[in-house]
Amino acid sequence: MTSSVRERNRKKNRKMKLVYIPEIIRMLSRRIRVCFFGVRRYAGSSSQVGKKIIHDCYDEKKGYFRVSAGHFCEFYCRDFGWCAESLVNLRYKDKVVSTLRYALTVFEAHGRVEQTISPAGIAFTFPGRYSPDSLAFLVHAVRASGDRNLVKRFKPFLEREVARYFKEVIDSRTGLVKRGVQFSSMKDYSVRSSSCYDNCMTAMLKEDLDFLGLANPFRRYDYHSLIIRNFWNGSFFVDDLSKAKDDPLNAVTGDSNVFPLWAGVVKEGKVLRGALRAVMKEGLDVPLPLKYTAGHRKGQRMIRWEFFAGDYERDAVWAHMGLLYIDLLSRINKPLARKRLAEYRKRILQHKNFLEVYDRNGKPFRTPLYYSDESMLWVANYLVLEKDLL
Repeated sequence: MTSSVRERNRKKNRKMKLVYIPEIIRMLSRRIRVCFFGVRRYAGSSSQVGKKIIHDCYDEKKGYFRVSAGHFCEFYCRDFGWCAESLVNLRYKDKVVSTLRYALTVFEAHGRVEQTISPAGIAFTFPGRYSPDSLAFLVHAVRASGDRNLVKRFKPFLEREVARYFKEVIDSRTGLVKRGVQFSSMKDYSVRSSSCYDNCMTAMLKEDLDFLGLANPFRRYDYHSLIIRNFWNGSFFVDDLSKAKDDPLNAVTGDSNVFPLWAGVVKEGKVLRGALRAVMKEGLDVPLPLKYTAGHRKGQRMIRWEFFAGDYERDAVWAHMGLLYIDLLSRINKPLARKRLAEYRKRILQHKNFLEVYDRNGKPFRTPLYYSDESMLWVANYLVLEKDLL
C-alpha cells in the first residue's frame, strides 16, 4: 500500500468517526430525556398507534421514511427493506418510492451504497466495514415498490454496486461469503466468519436481481444447496462457518434460523418446522420473540463498541426479528403465532408506542448510556400481521 493510499484511508477513517459524533449525542440526549419524560405516548388502539408512528417516521420535507421517530431518525437500508413490502400493502407505495428515490440519489452522489443516511444527508456505514445487507435490502425494497422507473433510472449505479458487492464479499470459487472477513451486518457487534445471515442476503439479492432484470454475477450459484449444505445441521441453521456444523459451540441463534426461511432461500416445510422448533427449545421466543442468543456464548467475539451497549446484541429481544419470526410461525401454527403477536399488542398498548428492543425479561432495554428507541417504522409489519391474525 502506497503512502498516498494510506493517507487517503486515514482521512476517510477520521471523516467516518466524525459522522458518529452526532449519532452518539442524539442517543445520549434521548436517554436523558426518557429518564425525565418517558417515551412518547400515542392515543388510540394498537392499529391507531401504528399508523401514527408511520406518519411520524416520514420526513415530509425530504420525502423519505426514517427508521424511527426517536433517535434513529435516519434512513437505514436494512430496516427499510424489512418493512417495505408491508408499507406497500398498507398503501404507502408513493412514500416507499419517494424514499427509494431519495436514498438512491444520495448514494449515487456519494459514489456507493452505504448502510445509513444521517439526518444531515451524509451516507455512512457502522462500524466502517462493507455492509452486504445494505445493497441486498435496498434492491429488495426496489422490488417491493413495483416501480420500474426506479430500476430504469438507477440501473447503471445499481449494477456497479452489484459488481462491487461480488468483488468485496464473495469467494468466486464457492459462491459463499468470504471467510475470515468481518462485514457490517445485522448483529454488527458480533465478529463472524461467512455468517448464515450474510449468505442469505446474497441469495436474496440474486433472486431480486433476476426479477428486476439487472446484471447478476450470482446466477451461476445454487444458493439453496449452498445454504443447506453449509449451514443446516439437520436440526437448525448454524450461525457462521467458523466452526464445524456439529461443533457444540454452534448454538442456535435467532437470525440464522429466521432469514434463510423469511428470505425464501429455503422453502421446505420440514426445515421450517425444525428451525422454529430449535428456536423454541432454545427459549429465544420468550418472553416474546425474538432473541439473537439465549445468553453469553462461550467463544463469541464482539467488537469493542459492545462495552457501551451491554447485552444489546446478545439476549435482548428484538422487535424487528420477532415480527419476521411470527410471520414464519403463522405458516405452521396460527394459534401460537396469534398468541405471540398478542404479546406485542399488549406492549404497544402498555407503552402506547412500538419500541425497538426489550431486555431478557421483556422490559424496555436500557443501560446507563442507552434506552430502547421508540416509534419504529417496523410497526408496519405488525399492522399487516394484526390484520391477518388478530
